Amino acid sequence: MDYYKKRTLVFANSFVKEGYTVAGPKENDGRYKGFFDLALTDDMFAQNTFERAERKMFEHAIDGAIAKANLDESEIDALIAGDLLNQIVSASFAAKKTHTGFLGIYNACATFVESLIVGSAMLGNGLENVVCAAGSHFSTAERQYRYPLELGVLRSPVTQWTATGVGATVLSNRREYCTPRITRGTLGRVVDYGVMDTNNMGAAMAPSACDTLVTFFKDTETAPSDFDVIYTGDLGKLGSDILMDLTAQEGYDISAQLHDCGASLYWDEQQTYQGGSGAACSALVFNGVLLGRLRRGEYKRILLAGTGALMSPTTSFQGDSIPAITHLVEVTA
Repeated sequence: MDYYKKRTLVFANSFVKEGYTVAGPKENDGRYKGFFDLALTDDMFAQNTFERAERKMFEHAIDGAIAKANLDESEIDALIAGDLLNQIVSASFAAKKTHTGFLGIYNACATFVESLIVGSAMLGNGLENVVCAAGSHFSTAERQYRYPLELGVLRSPVTQWTATGVGATVLSNRREYCTPRITRGTLGRVVDYGVMDTNNMGAAMAPSACDTLVTFFKDTETAPSDFDVIYTGDLGKLGSDILMDLTAQEGYDISAQLHDCGASLYWDEQQTYQGGSGAACSALVFNGVLLGRLRRGEYKRILLAGTGALMSPTTSFQGDSIPAITHLVEVTA
């Protein structure tokens, strides 16, 4: 059976008007120090719980993106956002402040790219401005998916560090000077290669990243060399190596273009092992780094592939393997 059937959408009028980032202290001490709009010195963000801190990060990122785009809240037609917590409470509670239509979405760490695809499709159906946002927090995700923070469990060498941060993007159906454009988006499908190790997210997600990338190349009759860079969401170092091997088996050499948001987020001495993970990875790197490079002409054409592991504490406790999904957008200067 050919699983690489056409899954790619074409967008006629989806332009990236602005992006805004709120990054945690560890993230701002990493490779992209100084690239973020708001860098926290305290990951509690003056709140009494980490969950409320994450919610406040969403509020600031959404408000910041709207203000940076020189728009009024009344000009925003929809908010599309999600996070990693049960019932996406960080995004949902933050949406109370926007007073606009809200679509809460979840595809784990692929949520940000999913929001860009949904937002771009909505712009083609009459809306003028939408905000897309995603984020995560190390301390909220750690105690939901793994262990209580107080337990101090030793981490495996194949683990990644859930990034603390939120990225928000304003998409518009009107082009302005130096406005990057989202031209195409490929919908991911759920892929499960039977990986059982909940610490090894990169190995679980790499097959889905290969599936989506190969689908895009076939749908669009393009090759990796047609793009300046290909950024995956949070495969980490090991997952990136696996992805290169898998795509090579399909006849596509992506070694010269491949970068990973999570793997590039931290310095080696920060001891995150395989790098970063979490919905914040692609949201921070796209809005904080890639958007600026597109505007300056350093990149002309890029791919951003959001990778997500679709497991939960319940499925892990029941001994299930880890299915994954990868959504992709093509962005041009």
